[in-house]
Amino acid sequence: MKLFTQIQTVTSLFRSPPKKIGLPPGSLIHVGEQKVERPILSYIDYSEDKYEVNKDILLAECLPLRESSTVSWINMDGLHDVELLDAFGKAFDLHPLALEDVLNTGHPPKFEEFDDSALIITKMLYFDEEQSRIDAEQISLFLTRNNVLSFQERPGDVFDGVRERLRRKSGRIRQRGADYLVYTLVDSVVDSYFHILEKIGDRIDQLEAELITQPSPELLQQVHQMKGQLIFLRKTIWPMREQVAALLHGESSLFAESTNIFLRDLYDHTIQVLDTVESFRETASGLVDLYMSSVSQKTNEIMQVLTIMASIFIPLTFIAGIYGMNFELMPELKWRYGYPMVWGLMLLCGVGMLWYFKRKKWF
Repeated sequence: MKLFTQIQTVTSLFRSPPKKIGLPPGSLIHVGEQKVERPILSYIDYSEDKYEVNKDILLAECLPLRESSTVSWINMDGLHDVELLDAFGKAFDLHPLALEDVLNTGHPPKFEEFDDSALIITKMLYFDEEQSRIDAEQISLFLTRNNVLSFQERPGDVFDGVRERLRRKSGRIRQRGADYLVYTLVDSVVDSYFHILEKIGDRIDQLEAELITQPSPELLQQVHQMKGQLIFLRKTIWPMREQVAALLHGESSLFAESTNIFLRDLYDHTIQVLDTVESFRETASGLVDLYMSSVSQKTNEIMQVLTIMASIFIPLTFIAGIYGMNFELMPELKWRYGYPMVWGLMLLCGVGMLWYFKRKKWF
């Protein structure tokens, strides 16, 4: 029952909760859990010579950034405030169908182009080491000419490295446009998958060692749980590969030609992640066979010990059976040394058989 609950939890992470039927396209309804008390807006406005950060602000303070010649990264933590998101969309001319996808936190990764913007939905993953499970959070990115709009379910992400590069003016990020910032954000998400895979690989190695030394039904249950996590991870990364391919081969004017070389590298990373997941899935399936082999080996060892013990006691039982017969004419029954002689014969048989088994390397 516990295993079923764990697998059901993993699959529910990727399944969209039901919403009302019959609503017109573009109806804004939040589908998912409310993970913050109130949405928090912040932005980073930068160019090669400028860097400005503003946190916990009102939407009105973000509006001048739309017409700014600098690159602006506007972030919103918390998606449950539908009215705020609707006002956000109207202020930045975002398509209602795209906003509908942003509010659906169970939406698979996708890339979609519009007239003056592009939408990228991806999944940011976290690995809970205590429960050995993967948690997912949806990240939605809008790319316009000079703006990148990101929508997250809660504060905390994998973009601290990007923020630090912007602050320190390190690398080429401050010299390029909004399209390069989008690439950097998606690349950070994909790079975070490698850290999760490293932890999963360590856990698989640990399970393998434990299955060899001490196989148990509890370990088998953990193996099945790990297989469920890898299935969920594959469901997340497979659309990511298609998404990056669409970014690479898209015809949107929002992406400069010079960004394509970085998108190709990002596509290679998604392929590496997917290949690693497939390898781990095969290894996890092999752990079930390893469990069965270990249990069979343990059973064989027990049967070997029992067989040796039974083999030793067969001649002893034969001797005891003979002298346990109630015939009168048995000379040894009245012999003074008959009892110790029988004990000596039985000990000699037992020791002799142990020596023979040891010589044959049967144990």
